[in-house]
Amino acid sequence: MRTATTVEASGSENWTQQADFVVEAEKLGLDICWVAEAWGSDAPSALGYYAARTDRMLLGSGVIQLGTRTPAAVAQTAITLSNLSGGRFLLGLGASGPQVMEGLHGVPFARPLRRMRETVEIVRQLFDGGRLAYSGREFTIPLPDGDAVPMRLSTRAEHRIPLYLAALSPAMLRLTGEVADGWLGTSFVPEGADGAYFAHLDDGLSRRGRTRGDLDICQGAEVAFASDEEALGAMTARRKKELAFSLGGMGSASTNFYNNAYSRQGWAEVAAEVRERWQAGDRESAAALVTDDMVLGTTLIGTEAMVRERLRVWRAAGVDTVRLYPAGNTLEARLGTLARAIELVREVDRTS
Repeated sequence: MRTATTVEASGSENWTQQADFVVEAEKLGLDICWVAEAWGSDAPSALGYYAARTDRMLLGSGVIQLGTRTPAAVAQTAITLSNLSGGRFLLGLGASGPQVMEGLHGVPFARPLRRMRETVEIVRQLFDGGRLAYSGREFTIPLPDGDAVPMRLSTRAEHRIPLYLAALSPAMLRLTGEVADGWLGTSFVPEGADGAYFAHLDDGLSRRGRTRGDLDICQGAEVAFASDEEALGAMTARRKKELAFSLGGMGSASTNFYNNAYSRQGWAEVAAEVRERWQAGDRESAAALVTDDMVLGTTLIGTEAMVRERLRVWRAAGVDTVRLYPAGNTLEARLGTLARAIELVREVDRTS
């Protein structure tokens, strides 16, 4: 398995600390660093800076959100980052959700599947270097009834740009299998992944005559090492509050892809109740409903032996790249956690 991490430019740490983390992560042997973009800093600016500070590690947008840029702007950004990094850029796209799209950007969160498909088609046309002429249900380029003619970008992609989609819903997973080079997943329980995720990915893959080997399965989870059961309990309790936010506060009152993903993996009743209580403002009660199994099943939290065993399960389930979110209150602590996790991944690869 390859190793990856995600940094979020909207976090509380300063830019120097985050850049130091990225540089040191590369020295530890990390394969990929993804940069998130939610409702804080944009991802491409940070990626350009990290490209200048690193030499070997792949860098990805995890993710650029549909609707915040035109498809042509996405292609321009991707080509620029790929060229200036010497081909180390991975383009990650995601539909985001109605709260961010409509509440922040003023862009309707309508027909995300169709918008994603058409965006991918347009981006790839521009990657190929030809003139862009596209007629879809969401985008028509050039606009009709005017003087504009099809254009091509004046810059060319010097390297192949792999495209990853962040997907949780069955329909978006099928599209990922059809058109993407990789899947950026989360809320992943390997024991229930076949029905919740892989069946839909495989359906999409088969539509294009592809197999699982044609798709990089990139899964993310928090990693933290507990010295004993008491420490594990504290870690689990903290994670319950974060998970309650994902189940109850992410998305909108009617749309929450994280809640749906947990529901498909056996926790439908709990997920619904957590969401109801969170939406009612009872956040402590919502967090109390989250079970230990929900936390431990979707993270890499535990003793070193527990984490090692979970990595074996992830590998056996078909994960190609494990995206590690290292716990720690300081830069040194996070790097220490990341170093231990990377070594465990290497050990699992050597012994499996």
